[in-house]
Amino acid sequence: MSQDALGWRCKFAVVAPSTNTIVQPDMEALRPDGVTNHFGRIYVPNMPVHNDEDFLTLVDAIGAELYATVDRCKTMSPDYLIMGMSALMFWDGRDASEKRMQDLSDHAGVPVSAGSFACEAVLNLTGAKRIGVISPYMPISDVNVTRFFQDCGFDVAKFNGLRCNSPIAIAEVQADALRQHILDMDDDSMDAIVQVGTNLSMTGLALEMQEKLGKPVIAINAATYWHALRAVGIADQFPGHGPLFDNH
Repeated sequence: MSQDALGWRCKFAVVAPSTNTIVQPDMEALRPDGVTNHFGRIYVPNMPVHNDEDFLTLVDAIGAELYATVDRCKTMSPDYLIMGMSALMFWDGRDASEKRMQDLSDHAGVPVSAGSFACEAVLNLTGAKRIGVISPYMPISDVNVTRFFQDCGFDVAKFNGLRCNSPIAIAEVQADALRQHILDMDDDSMDAIVQVGTNLSMTGLALEMQEKLGKPVIAINAATYWHALRAVGIADQFPGHGPLFDNH
């Protein structure tokens, strides 16, 4: 059987909204030798998002273009599909999200990793039960994210929805602001803090805050890429990217 010259261990297709500027550099930084990432950009305009209705319009726009983007990725024969966008895979709770992911896998012809289920897996690994969640989204999405984690058996004790007013604005939230949001959310009763929203830049900051707080701080992009690597049997451990890539 022929092997790809660079992706001889695995070729990942990674799909994300065209407005997303964080997923690609995040996942490239985590890519081991012999693995290649091939990005499909889901067309979505940088539409204003000021309320729940606007957010639903955005989610619908992403959903309408998702399968066409996956079809373009399929032409390079990926071994696995990574969802580089998260809202759809939290929507309507865990059961609905699992069916949505299975339908996507059936269409793609390969297994799929999504941030919602990846975060669940990491939380289960840490043993955390009482969690805080930070999200860039509007309240309607916060309700769906909360429901997903509750369906998974976690107590969502605190939720900080940043209500970013456009897709691009999510990537413009700076580390100092996110650091303060995490500090404001944390208390002694919290087992872990989870960040959702793949266009929010948190992978480096999560490592910093995990060390500072002495508890798991989970960045969705790191969790998703770790989940995908382990799903395809790649168990490389390497320093500089936190306990997931050091020890698990």
